[in-house]
Amino acid sequence: MIYREFGNTSFKTSCIGMGTYYDMRWVFKTYLGIYAGKEQKEDAIKSGIDSGINLIDTAELYRTEKIIASAIKGSRRDELFIATKVFPTHLSPKSLEKSLNRSLKNLETDYIDLYQIHFLNPTIDLKKTLRAMERMVNEGKMRYIGVSNFSLNLLKRAQGILSKHEITSIQINYNIFHRKSQNDLIKYCEQNHIAVMAYFPLGHGKVTQKQYNEYFDHVRKTVGDVPNANIALAYLISKNQNVFPIPRASNRAHVTQNAKYADIILKEEDIKYLEEKL
Repeated sequence: MIYREFGNTSFKTSCIGMGTYYDMRWVFKTYLGIYAGKEQKEDAIKSGIDSGINLIDTAELYRTEKIIASAIKGSRRDELFIATKVFPTHLSPKSLEKSLNRSLKNLETDYIDLYQIHFLNPTIDLKKTLRAMERMVNEGKMRYIGVSNFSLNLLKRAQGILSKHEITSIQINYNIFHRKSQNDLIKYCEQNHIAVMAYFPLGHGKVTQKQYNEYFDHVRKTVGDVPNANIALAYLISKNQNVFPIPRASNRAHVTQNAKYADIILKEEDIKYLEEKL
């Protein structure tokens, strides 16, 4: 397992984390009291922790904070880096504080390592939101401030608003198929010590489609018998030192597989080959 400093923090997280967004059917069913496959999802997260993965991402929207709370029982809290996100309708200072307190309760923790704005809400003053987040950092309820689904210009705007703290990370859709439009943002983040959390790192499962096997087979000549998905994850952490992919932790087999191959770094020629072909 490779560990790297997460953005401008001194905390070293596993280069590959665990995402806990399942799908909107899961979300809708939870409002009816149906938590389909809850035990399997909890077991997947536990297996990831046991395998050395210490970066876990969730969100108010995902309805998985309580599953994480159960999964991390028995683990040392100070060795885990737990990130969650606030829903865009809860970005006013008062609503933000309520959401943070609710997430703390759901996660059964005294603090959240990374609290992120899930999406911008143009009807709520971003300055008020970020100043409230700075206050919450000072109060010890959260350690770092992150954003999600922000453009480069919006990220710079957020940086300019903060006075006492910094933007630690940004979460974006980034994978081997969806990369060119993110290049400027990732380069900027690298220059400014901002971590990039890559969601959909497997392109919604696109990497497993047979039509791409020949390209991954070419890379397997170098790395050995490694699944397509793990070559795709290795591409992300090999291409950029500040990118942390967060594939979905849905079952033990997938999570342990991700942990098993999490120390693979692709050669420059293999990176260029994949970029030319995909």
